[in-house]
Amino acid sequence: MKVIVVGIGKTGLNLIEMLTKEGIDVTVIDCSKEIIDSVTDKYNVSGVEGSGASRETLLKAGADTADMLIATTAVDEINLLSCLQAKNLGAKRTAARLVLPDLALEKDALIKEYNIDYIVRPKIDVADFIFNNVGLPGNVRLDSFFDDTIEMLSIVVLKDSPFNDKNLIDLRKELNGNFLIVAVVREGKLHIPDGTFVCKEGDDVLIISDQKGVADTFKKMGIIKTSAKKVLVVGGGFTGDYLTKKLIEAGKDVTIVEESIQNCKKLMEKYPKAKVSFGNAESVEVLDEEAISKKDVVVSVTDRDEANLVVSMYAWASGVESIITRIDTVAHAKMLHKVNMDITVSPSEIAATKLYKYARSAQMEDEKNDILKFYSICDSMAELMEFDVTDKCEHLDVEFRDKAFKLKKDTLVAAIIKDGKLAVPSGSSKLTVGDKVIIVSSSKNKIKNLNEIFR
Repeated sequence: MKVIVVGIGKTGLNLIEMLTKEGIDVTVIDCSKEIIDSVTDKYNVSGVEGSGASRETLLKAGADTADMLIATTAVDEINLLSCLQAKNLGAKRTAARLVLPDLALEKDALIKEYNIDYIVRPKIDVADFIFNNVGLPGNVRLDSFFDDTIEMLSIVVLKDSPFNDKNLIDLRKELNGNFLIVAVVREGKLHIPDGTFVCKEGDDVLIISDQKGVADTFKKMGIIKTSAKKVLVVGGGFTGDYLTKKLIEAGKDVTIVEESIQNCKKLMEKYPKAKVSFGNAESVEVLDEEAISKKDVVVSVTDRDEANLVVSMYAWASGVESIITRIDTVAHAKMLHKVNMDITVSPSEIAATKLYKYARSAQMEDEKNDILKFYSICDSMAELMEFDVTDKCEHLDVEFRDKAFKLKKDTLVAAIIKDGKLAVPSGSSKLTVGDKVIIVSSSKNKIKNLNEIFR
């Protein structure tokens, strides 16, 4: 697969690293020769100096024969024009990152007008992620897959966790829930666990459940999701604005602290139910005045990492149970995690990850395989795939506990969708014609059809 990446900022760099790890042929375009030289020295990529909106530059990069062009410059208009030009030159697919609020909100129209296949909107994506995780403790993250059919929980095992020093057979019996542990990352290494696997403190455990079962799963695992009635949002820019709208619609009591008087006036007019406070986010006096210690959730989404770090550390010291922080520098996130288990979210990381997943899905679509839907998980170490169960399946109507039902190493059946309803499999489960099945497997296995999951 041949991919052109236009613009080498934080998002572009993250994306280039992900793509090159998969052996994808990458060409980068940037106006800075110095940046191109540093990237081509570090990664096995080609580089072209110039504007990604220029037909001449795009042709030098091979846009006429590219499988995909991804535009991630700091200027949305250049990203849109790059995609349009590349498509006109013959690129098979294009994708763009949009940051400006007005353009981000016109996503559907822009896709049609500029013939773009995929758009990421990091500021909106950050707000959506935060909304889904409001009220969760810092060692838990919640993501949705397959059109929200599947909920995936990522849980860091703490010392007093029910997971600690338990094998999965005993854990499943003890908790008796509609969930399945599908992957564990321990010290950077992937494990696709069987029933004898024993979880340890510090493991990052990935659990699949359905939407209806998530609340019950939380309860049985001892994960307390706070009522999150009172939410303090620090930063009233576009992300804070978009998040506030969702929170108020969900019936939350929202207080916003914003240091721009113009933004405060707009927010007061737009959200009469919210309390809007003008002040410096890094001021202890301002945070105390808004009773930070009495909030269920504190969300810090200013455009400055340093301000978000200060707010989150003070919220933690004030005893706030659920804290979510926008951090765009890896070193800053690591610093915060040294102090507490705060949930952090990075716009550049979210954008790069979504663009990478789109590129990999397109790659799988172009190859000969039977995969209906595809996602990379666990930092690309594992893959989540959906297949149709047809009469070509080699182990139809065989119970999973049967010795004949032998799966390839580092592979498991994560879920079965029958008549549109998701079920977490057990030993008595079977693959039946007409079902859809969700498979988790190590990326090294390179599964392309359902029969390849078997030994």
